[in-house]
Amino acid sequence: MRTAFRTASLPASPPPRLASLLSPALTLTLNCPLPPPPPPPNPSLLPPPLLFFEDFRHQLDESGSVRERIRSVVMEMEAAARLVHSSLLLVHQSLPVLEVLEKTKLQIEVIKGLFGRLAEILRERPDQYYRYHGDWRSETQTVVSLLAFLHWLETGSLLMHTEAEKKLGCESQFASRKCEMDLTLPVDSSEFGLDIEDYLIGLCFMSNELPRYVVNQVTAGDYDCPRKVLKFLTDLHAAFRMLNLRNDFLRKKLMYDLRRVEEVYYDVKIRGLASTESTQDETAQA
Repeated sequence: MRTAFRTASLPASPPPRLASLLSPALTLTLNCPLPPPPPPPNPSLLPPPLLFFEDFRHQLDESGSVRERIRSVVMEMEAAARLVHSSLLLVHQSLPVLEVLEKTKLQIEVIKGLFGRLAEILRERPDQYYRYHGDWRSETQTVVSLLAFLHWLETGSLLMHTEAEKKLGCESQFASRKCEMDLTLPVDSSEFGLDIEDYLIGLCFMSNELPRYVVNQVTAGDYDCPRKVLKFLTDLHAAFRMLNLRNDFLRKKLMYDLRRVEEVYYDVKIRGLASTESTQDETAQA
């Protein structure tokens, strides 16, 4: 009896009568649609203390929707900035500057259009510029550093704040008021423009490219490049020393880039490779 019980196996399928009883129930369960979600509570039926939380929920939903729209634009801006940076890397291979500038023009226009889209989104949320500013702050600093390096390659001078705003197409209304000579009007927090701190940090990031550029130019035979870059970074570092920056690491990073360029310049000068013009300029300054 015990052996027969152990070797017995269950039937492969339930008896026909049991299957006929279970099949309709299973079919009904599978075909039954899911119940609809419960409707949101009626604000009129909520107790007075909870009415405030209903307003908070509505504001948070709207804020989340705005952030999603901003985030989609920022992702496109980040991709365009990567393309500009990849084109700028060609300048370290002794590619002509005009050719490098031509390669970056299209993406700069794309970035300008993306800043315009951000301005349109922010117009729907007046007086809340700095509430969402952190969502695109890092990308703005990167773009400013690229624009400043492009501007230096083209002109050999520093990219000013107003020039950066013009390149990005985000001139604030306060700038237009200054053009109208009406300086008594206050700055509106709803204006979309280039934040000064983002501009300054972007300039510090721009200095990272200059030591590498100097080394490659000296390798290519341009022995006067270290002198030009050294003068530019020295003036820029002196200007930053006038500011009381909260992030002192950036100023130290700028000083580190300056020292790297100084080492290249002194090496060129000791080897007697400096041009006669640079030697005459140093004698005149002394």
